[in-house]
Amino acid sequence: MSVDVHGTCAPGFEGVRDEFERNFTERGDLGASVAVAVDGEFVVDLWGGDADKAGTRAWERDSLVNVYSTTKGMTALCAHLLVDRGELDLDAPVARYWPEFAQEGKADIPVRWLLSHRSGVIAPSEPMTSEDLYDWDRVCGALAATPPWWKPGTAQGYHAVSFGYLVGEVVRRITGVSLGTFLRSEVTGPLEADVYVGTPESEHGRCADLAKPLSSPSEGARSALGSAPPPAPPVRSIDDHPLAPVTLALQYLPVGHVNSAAYRSAEIPAANGHASARGLATVYGALGGGELLSGAALERLRTRQGEPDERDLVLAAGTAWGEKWEWGLGYMLNLYGQAGPNPRAFGHGGAGGSYAFADPENRVSYAYVMNRMGGGTSGEDLRSVHLVGAVYRGLAGQEGQE
Repeated sequence: MSVDVHGTCAPGFEGVRDEFERNFTERGDLGASVAVAVDGEFVVDLWGGDADKAGTRAWERDSLVNVYSTTKGMTALCAHLLVDRGELDLDAPVARYWPEFAQEGKADIPVRWLLSHRSGVIAPSEPMTSEDLYDWDRVCGALAATPPWWKPGTAQGYHAVSFGYLVGEVVRRITGVSLGTFLRSEVTGPLEADVYVGTPESEHGRCADLAKPLSSPSEGARSALGSAPPPAPPVRSIDDHPLAPVTLALQYLPVGHVNSAAYRSAEIPAANGHASARGLATVYGALGGGELLSGAALERLRTRQGEPDERDLVLAAGTAWGEKWEWGLGYMLNLYGQAGPNPRAFGHGGAGGSYAFADPENRVSYAYVMNRMGGGTSGEDLRSVHLVGAVYRGLAGQEGQE
């Protein structure tokens, strides 16, 4: 379908607009925005399409949308701020900050294993409902009482939903405020960036509704939009679980509720950040530009935490990219070039297709957000890939003129 694209592109970056338009005409986008900054100045700021499936609301420059696991990059940033301030030690046991976490053989799990998906605590061992997800203390209590699904530190397995509660509870124990509150007061508020974990009711009118994919979705999209199996009974090992590992990690997503006021207001720091592309690109620009963290922290967070091409116990079972995943401390490393040609670029993507990253060496920050669900982190979705390619072609053209 054709769509009116609004916003601006700096000279040389017109190719990004072309690919953005093709996302609507050829790749099924409903509503979306893309933002790119170089040296903190926006060279691309585009939006278009509809904020709902019925076409009753236009996508605006300041539209917000649920970005699923792209939220994890914001959650990890909160932890790294505390590390830089000397309030959090990545190699200290989680139980130093959260004593109840020491239950069921977890006393020695260090904080860094939470951030690098190596703790083994991918989900509670007790059945939970979607509504339970809105009860912070209930979920954290269940995770604290859960034995690891594998020997901690020996393997990585994507903590699809639990990541936000685990890291968020450590942040809450140190600061005395929720993850979403800390993020807003320390990062997104001062930067005037439209990114929320726990979106205020006053901002709900700006939120776009997520829509089902046009074609067969990834496992994450299926779970998020209504066809997840019922919660599994308590089990003691990932090998004993009757569901696929990816389903175990996702089993308590709020199926069918993702466009509700309750979901938008809740704090689910691995999965329900609501953001604009410009907001995410602003945060990643400040992060990659050294405004938020020390140089040592910037190097630390994008240092691989496992073995090269290590098999991910969760994602290997559920995505087209298969077994090869590399994680830094809370961030996806640029193993597949999804963040352009620089292997040192880092960021995070989300189920459905949103993606944001920083490329400090090229002074680039980028974000794409949308409401038509696609393959997302599975590698099936090429909407962002085409946009990123156009960004770097534009950047190369700029450098060739100098």
